[in-house]
Amino acid sequence: MNTLAERNAIEAQGDYADRDLPVTLFAYLTRIRDRVPDRPAISFQLLSGPRTRACTLTWDEYHQRVTECANLLRGLGIGPTDTVAYLLPNCLEAAVVLVAGATAGIVNPINPLLEPEQIGAILRETNAKVLVTLRPFPKSDLAQKAAAAVAMAPDVHTVLQVDLGVYLGGLKRVAAGLMRPRVKTRHHAKVMDFEAEASSRKHTRLNFDDPQHDRIAAYFHTGGTTGMPKVAQHRYSGMIYNGWLGSELLFTEEDVLLCPLPLFHVFAAYPVLMSCIGSGAHMVMPTPAGYRGDGVLDNFWKLVERWQATFLIAVPTAIAALMQRPVDADVSSLRTAISGSAPLPIELYNRFKQATGVEIAEGYGLTECTCLVSCNPIDGKKKVGSVGIPFPYTEVRILRRADGKLQECAVDEIGEICVSNPGVFEGSTYTEVDRNRDLFAEGRFLRTGDLGRLDADGYLWITGRAKDLIIRGGHNLDPGIIEEALMSHPAVAVAGAIGQPDAFAGELPCAYVELVAGMTATPDELLTHCRQRITERAAVPKHIEILPELPKTAVGKVFKPQLRALATARVLDVALAPLGASVGAVDDDKTRGMLAHVRRKAGADEAAIRQKLGEFSVAWEWEQGGD
Repeated sequence: MNTLAERNAIEAQGDYADRDLPVTLFAYLTRIRDRVPDRPAISFQLLSGPRTRACTLTWDEYHQRVTECANLLRGLGIGPTDTVAYLLPNCLEAAVVLVAGATAGIVNPINPLLEPEQIGAILRETNAKVLVTLRPFPKSDLAQKAAAAVAMAPDVHTVLQVDLGVYLGGLKRVAAGLMRPRVKTRHHAKVMDFEAEASSRKHTRLNFDDPQHDRIAAYFHTGGTTGMPKVAQHRYSGMIYNGWLGSELLFTEEDVLLCPLPLFHVFAAYPVLMSCIGSGAHMVMPTPAGYRGDGVLDNFWKLVERWQATFLIAVPTAIAALMQRPVDADVSSLRTAISGSAPLPIELYNRFKQATGVEIAEGYGLTECTCLVSCNPIDGKKKVGSVGIPFPYTEVRILRRADGKLQECAVDEIGEICVSNPGVFEGSTYTEVDRNRDLFAEGRFLRTGDLGRLDADGYLWITGRAKDLIIRGGHNLDPGIIEEALMSHPAVAVAGAIGQPDAFAGELPCAYVELVAGMTATPDELLTHCRQRITERAAVPKHIEILPELPKTAVGKVFKPQLRALATARVLDVALAPLGASVGAVDDDKTRGMLAHVRRKAGADEAAIRQKLGEFSVAWEWEQGGD
């Protein structure tokens, strides 16, 4: 699909519902197993070296592993409406449980970076009965987190533990066993060994029926690292739609996708793994932590050469980190890099193409849409900075609220991006019913909360996040303008712009920056750089701060709530210092949003402190132990 006309031609071939596609995920996997049983399906290496031990499953072997795991889960009481959660880093078992869990019941991947309280809350929200997680392993606290979370989730009756030690050879495996930490389990669930239990089950066929009808088969929580994540519901039809797009438009069984993104996130689970299931392409996962893994970035180009990768799956922050390292291997196998999860700065695109000679195709997707919405054509016309053309059978509308109603925007007019496609679960996107209210336009277009525009050629441009808008005295400012200006400075690796509280304007723009390793810059220098490039004077940041590393989510997005917390504490501390008060912490409260905890010295004027805080639109309370 290289043009809007080609997309329309695909749609003209007939309705998506009439295409010859399996209904269930297990049937989808069985079809590719039957077509290319001996081709490599999924590879994983525990360590990042270009010659370290790696393990590969063929499509036939992967099908066997999924089958025996699904039989195990059904034997543990997981039915079509029951939930099996997994709290795992990347490994072959995560890919197995993702499909097996959706076959036996409803699979619920959980971010291992969350705190036990959040993990426990997700387990309760999804009524999980089985949790698959790690056996205690050196340099990992995941087993400890899982034990604490299960103690808060009374419906979990079984914990299946995966041992990463099997990916080590010889003495390293022995050493890992000797160094294995002890974890005290004070929960009610039965703990079992995943490999021993799964391998004892039938692997040639399912022991239960796989009814050929669509149903909810996955719960994916939204991103972020604080607060209670929302949980989105995904059906077989949405998962397979993502796989069909990849196999129809991008990949064949000859392709190798190097994917250091986590399998608890929709980007790796659907556009990558489901597309591999649809096409027979080979998915490679380097280290449990992906891009965060020890040595992955330093060895990255050598890994491309090792696996002869044709596609590189990345996010902008990972691309920025790669551009701080020389291309020190033969990467001629690479056809394209696919970037998603956050907008790609133009300067970063230019740096990458100059260093590698490879194009980046930027795409757009959401957890709430079962992921894919649009992508820049792989071989056709690219508009750098856009997220390309909506995929076949995806309808994108740009709407704005006027006179109490949502109205269509004109070409190039900015409004809210609203999406309808086979991945959108109309009316039931979230598990919590209240979260679905006012979420759809005309009953079927998901309101994404993202701001954007469609140009005359049908390309979609994301201009910001509705909730990320900086509102200065009623004037809406796009943080992307500030971030683009900062990213054009050669010393800037990553930038995040937000609104800091202001007593007069409500918010003022400020920015946080992470520098390229080995390079230097000062806030004043960066501010001058911004002034020269930001034409809207109101958008020039009032404060720029350089951090050793910007906070990021597990998939590499700049985590702006933490930046807002930093800015809120800094601004309020300055305002409160003369009154003998300060901010102890700022956190994200589920009902009140950003919440400042204020402490005061003995004898401080409480009324004056309250009056000063009242000048800011920031929720606050006395620090615990105060009033």
